[in-house]
Amino acid sequence: MFAREMGSGTPVVLLHGFGLDHRSLLPLDPVFERSGGWQRIYLDLPGATGSPAGAIRSSQQVADAVVDEIRARVDEQPFAVLGGSFGGMIARYVAHELRPQVLGLATVAGVFVAPRGERAVPPRTVLSREPGIVPLLGAALGQYREDAVVESTDDAHAFLRHIRPGLDGADQRALDRISESYSLDHEPEDTHPEPFLPPTLHITGRQDDVVGYSDAWSRIDHYPRASFAVLDAAGHNILFEQGDLCSALIAEWLRRIRRDATAHR
Repeated sequence: MFAREMGSGTPVVLLHGFGLDHRSLLPLDPVFERSGGWQRIYLDLPGATGSPAGAIRSSQQVADAVVDEIRARVDEQPFAVLGGSFGGMIARYVAHELRPQVLGLATVAGVFVAPRGERAVPPRTVLSREPGIVPLLGAALGQYREDAVVESTDDAHAFLRHIRPGLDGADQRALDRISESYSLDHEPEDTHPEPFLPPTLHITGRQDDVVGYSDAWSRIDHYPRASFAVLDAAGHNILFEQGDLCSALIAEWLRRIRRDATAHR
């Protein structure tokens, strides 16, 4: 499994969304850089650019492969984990399977209900259009507008830099195979029902018609140390549409992790 590692210090593993690659989470890297003392491990999940899927045929097998990869890379070190979209579902699994080592968990527009037909999502809403992005995006316009809620030239540039390369580089046949068994065998909160106590953050978009926001909130009692945020003017592209707020919330999550680690020395 390909990984891009940056910085030094306490490991934090970052897991991207379905059909993307690690570049989709690189806009967050300045947050970790400013916070200091974090070794960022950006994994490319099986089927993503640079990470062949091999015989993997399900999300459960992806999750198990990620657990094995993390063990190989961090051994018994404490670490934090953050996941976006599909990566959020995998991050939840990792956090519960390796709970004694996990310093904190964060999800950004994370999948909490895998079957699309069972998700509670708001109606598709576009709050603003930006005609200037049409010539900029060209053939990628449809891909961008599939999830965009608040269009802007800056977001379009970010899409071309961070999202489209992963879309173009993905092994679509492998992803189609995995998507046929998209659900985990069991939800991690059900398999490990005792409350998850490390500092946690769940960021959702009010206009996210892909994964919604209320499914995450249905787990609020399981996470007594969690901040739950629903951001307006944000769909599934929340890292671009509300990048400053996401960065501020993640910085605060990192501070909570540091404070807890210091208190328990």
